[in-house]
Amino acid sequence: MKKLLGVAAIAFALFYLLSQPQGAADAVRSGIGLVGDAFDALTTFITALFR
Repeated sequence: MKKLLGVAAIAFALFYLLSQPQGAADAVRSGIGLVGDAFDALTTFITALFR
């Protein structure tokens, strides 16, 4: 069951990438932006913690 869900998720991602390439690029860009924001927040927290 777990493997089937993984294959279905990959198939959906490929379908989305091929049918909506601009939307897929925007989704990846947004995800990278969220990770960057989280890293910046964590860096700010650690810096403030050790002042």
